[in-house]
Amino acid sequence: QNPTWEDVKWLKEEACKDIPLVVKGIMTAEDATEAVNAGVDGVMVSNHGGRGLDGALAAIDALPEVVEAVGGKVPILLDGGIRRGTDVLKALALGATAVGIGKPIFFALAVGGEEAVVDLLSMLQRETEAAM
Repeated sequence: QNPTWEDVKWLKEEACKDIPLVVKGIMTAEDATEAVNAGVDGVMVSNHGGRGLDGALAAIDALPEVVEAVGGKVPILLDGGIRRGTDVLKALALGATAVGIGKPIFFALAVGGEEAVVDLLSMLQRETEAAM
């Protein structure tokens, strides 16, 4: 059985009372509204890497609809497609509070370890600042 919004509400009220609960996979205004009504502390706009499927909506394309639906009630994170500082800036300009950069971090770690991760984060910061 798939989880319901009532399950999310229970998680927040019973299991996650003292820690933030962020729901990942929000791609529509309806789901964003349901998540906020269930008491989540944040939403993550993500298609879980679904761009590998023909016709799947990119997370950044779903972002404006989610931002409008949430109306500033909780932070909105964007997951997916962040590779450059300009990608960070686009997400922030469209209303994201923060972005996820998991895949670039893992690639950097695999190629060059901790030093490469530090270099990646520095590069993203420089690119974001330069684009501003």
